Amino acid sequence: MTKHAARLRQLLAAPEILVAPGAYDGTGARLVRQLGFQAIYLSGFQTSASLLGQPDVGYLTLTQMAARVAIFADASELPVIADADTGYGNPLNVRRTVRAYEAAGAAALHIEDQTFPKRCGHMLGRHVVAREEMIQKIKAAVDARRDHDFVVIARTDARTTLGIEEAIDRGAAYYEAGADLLFIESPETEEEMRRICDAFRGVVPVLSNQIEGGRTPLLGAPALQEMGYSLAIFSLGAGFAAAAGMRAYLRNLAAHGGAGPMPKDMLDFDEFNTLIGLDEHNSLESRYETS
Repeated sequence: MTKHAARLRQLLAAPEILVAPGAYDGTGARLVRQLGFQAIYLSGFQTSASLLGQPDVGYLTLTQMAARVAIFADASELPVIADADTGYGNPLNVRRTVRAYEAAGAAALHIEDQTFPKRCGHMLGRHVVAREEMIQKIKAAVDARRDHDFVVIARTDARTTLGIEEAIDRGAAYYEAGADLLFIESPETEEEMRRICDAFRGVVPVLSNQIEGGRTPLLGAPALQEMGYSLAIFSLGAGFAAAAGMRAYLRNLAAHGGAGPMPKDMLDFDEFNTLIGLDEHNSLESRYETS
């Protein structure tokens, strides 16, 4: 997937901010492509919710996430920016993670400096490892990639427990270790967000994680671009919307036994089949049909 990594670097270097929605599943990955987005984000939170029905507290494995990368890359045909949690172990495990994500089709991954078991970056109760330990993980990630265009993103969760200054200092150290992009997780005010952008402006691109109901202000892409962010991931909103839609349908089924009015925005059978590629399948089936 070299072309996707190279394409991602082009998008990150452009003056316009890159918006990468997080998709809840393979159907969502198709929607991201159909609606014209240029990249897609694979969230560990959403994967844990959709695959396991569990919170984002360290239950997912490297194997499960790499398989999800392959599904998203195939369904979306877009550069995939993938959550790799803590790298699933020490620096040698990080090497294996990078190789697995690359082979599965990712264009980028981010690893974080949390202790294990990790937690979602907008939950309380997170703790971070020593700075030097994370530096070694980043070096291992950079050394492990086979494609030099593959983007290594370093995330720090230091803001919540150690403050914004420590988070920015860690970001600088992680850049020096070789990170291509910085992810300073969960700043809590617009002032902190501007401090992050000002600290790295012209040095290394930074991303903003926009979560509805999270710890960081929801500002929207234009305001984030003005601040200096190069990438905005709207990591969880699709999952929240999917859960609301499923709940509305199931509530109706429970109340009316299927005889009541269906939710207004629900796709019908034919629309959904078109969305998930049945027309493409039928075309290919006809092309390769045998008597």
